[in-house]
Amino acid sequence: MKLTLPPRIGPRAFDTALGAFAGVVGKDWVMAGDADRDAYADVYAPGPEEQWPASAAVAPASVAEVQAVVRLANTHKVPLWPVSRGKNLGYGTAAPRMAGSVVLDLGRMNRIIDIDPKLATCVLEPGVSFFDLYEAIDREKLPLWLSVPGNAWGSVLGNAFEHGIGYTPYGLHARNLCGFEVVLPDGDVVRTGMGAMTGNHAWHLHPLSYGPTFDLAFTQSSLGVVTRAGLWLQPAPAASLELVFDIPDEDDIGWVIDTIAPLKIAGLIDQNVFVPSWLGKMVLKGQRHDFWDKPGAIPDWRVKELLAQYKLGYWQVALRFYGEETVIRARADVVRAAMARHLAAPPAEHWWHTGDSRNVIDTTMGVPSAVPLQMSDWVGGRGAHMGFSPVVPATSEHVMGQLKRSRAIIAAHDVDFYASFTIGGRFATNINMLMFDRDQPDQIANMKKLFNALIGETARAGYGEYRTHLGWMDTVMDTYDFNNHALRRLNERIKDALDPNGIIAPGKQGVWPAAFRDQAKEGRA
Repeated sequence: MKLTLPPRIGPRAFDTALGAFAGVVGKDWVMAGDADRDAYADVYAPGPEEQWPASAAVAPASVAEVQAVVRLANTHKVPLWPVSRGKNLGYGTAAPRMAGSVVLDLGRMNRIIDIDPKLATCVLEPGVSFFDLYEAIDREKLPLWLSVPGNAWGSVLGNAFEHGIGYTPYGLHARNLCGFEVVLPDGDVVRTGMGAMTGNHAWHLHPLSYGPTFDLAFTQSSLGVVTRAGLWLQPAPAASLELVFDIPDEDDIGWVIDTIAPLKIAGLIDQNVFVPSWLGKMVLKGQRHDFWDKPGAIPDWRVKELLAQYKLGYWQVALRFYGEETVIRARADVVRAAMARHLAAPPAEHWWHTGDSRNVIDTTMGVPSAVPLQMSDWVGGRGAHMGFSPVVPATSEHVMGQLKRSRAIIAAHDVDFYASFTIGGRFATNINMLMFDRDQPDQIANMKKLFNALIGETARAGYGEYRTHLGWMDTVMDTYDFNNHALRRLNERIKDALDPNGIIAPGKQGVWPAAFRDQAKEGRA
């Protein structure tokens, strides 16, 4: 990828800045060649990877190096785009929102600083992957489980910072963060929560501060660079039971939500309950042409044939219980009875006990995997995916409304419909996976129109996305419009106060510093 300079920075000034960075991290850790820039491009980009180009990348190995790089970035007015590991596939990977930014790659900061098996916590640097943490726990045979997303190739902290979700009782990942160390935009270091007291033993145990609590202000944020954080883990249960219900019809999602959400709110179900539609299973069985080799979305009559052939319901509900077996059996009896009011077929049952092996592709048991990424192969060619991810109240009225709305929009663009709902209790996240071939310009153009239509129609109905691809960060921020976009104005005031040079992640989540606010219209998909 050819060089795109940061705004208002000339070639000589840019070279000077890179030389200064090299003086901190070593010349081998300043990556500025064409191949280096390719490595930080969005490999799932809906369109040319050059849409969101990095000018270079710099990879510090310590907090002191992060501080020094941030201070130099201020001196040379070079914007930085921090990434933990850059594996945010479908949402922009490691590419920066503002063209020409230098990626601040924290992947070398990959220490597991502490694991406390008694209180079920760990302290990590941002370069630690889910595989790294899982292997460390397994190696020491510690009685702890992770909560993992579909793509465990990424960073544990990075996923939580981006409000990622998993499918265990600890599945709302940002909620498990406790106590940050942050390099602010001027290079100063702050520790949040109890960590504001030197040597405080409860830093990663108590989630509140003395005074305002800032932890979550540094998630999906451009207010600083998090260099370590505490994370709560799940104690390994004595036993676990999975009940798998095949749900026959599309409209059944309404009663499924109205049955499960109250049980989740009441504490009888403690996991995040993932409810994928049928296509979530088919993408693991082959490619699209194996089941439908004609253009356009798979028609409903063919979907019915495939469901019958592969003995699938339109939806699948895999409920998992954790803890002591006697308690599990009591909870499971309540859930079976509730589901039986709508579904005659009994669930499949799978028990696990301490000492048994765990299914390597079962995210409900906290085992990291990258198998779900196979969905990108569905359409063939240079496959990619994007996720449209609104949040809706966990009632049949809201869920069915959103299902019908998104289904109609996706059908109007002649794209296969792959939806899921993850029931978090009072809310459900609705992920619509949109898969396309990056070498087909007509598919890319259609995908952009589709994504804009989904955002607009969903917002008009009163729902918003909780995360999105970097090309639509501004578009989604536009939908949060209460009181003349008061939230964005608040974010901008805080951003300008902490980061007057606009150095850290300009444009992230649609928040632009005054120094680069003129760039806000550039790079929109």
